Amino acid sequence: MTMTLRAPCKKTPSPPLSFKTKFLSLLPMHTTQAIITLVSEILDLEPTEIQIKTYLIRDLHAESIDLLEIGIAIQHRLGIAVDDDQLFLKDMRMIISRAEKDGILPLDALHVSYPHLSLERLQDIVHDLVLGPVVQVQDLIAYAHYALKVQS
Repeated sequence: MTMTLRAPCKKTPSPPLSFKTKFLSLLPMHTTQAIITLVSEILDLEPTEIQIKTYLIRDLHAESIDLLEIGIAIQHRLGIAVDDDQLFLKDMRMIISRAEKDGILPLDALHVSYPHLSLERLQDIVHDLVLGPVVQVQDLIAYAHYALKVQS
């Protein structure tokens, strides 16, 4: 048996997609489903009862202990650091009040404090505040997407 050697390849092969690149491309689908699943498990609901625009407190009647469990579950299942105040928009009314006192547009102050939320979502929240707690499932998803991108 004779072996022949080939000349080395002159073209540098393109690297395969890294795990991180593949993972980040799946983020929207994976994160959305993961969050809907964990919210449904914690609140003992069917995942089909939860949509991205569902309010955690108004629609699903989540209590503070449920929110704590949701934050911990997001941290463990998605591997991201969770700041409950940011995740659940706990300081929103204070930020708006402080901005108005300081002559700053509330949306600008909110955008700085909650960079994971779009300006459109923040506008919806400001208009919706009078109706009660404003956190929707989509806010949890946006937080997770933002945190995962920042970590990468």
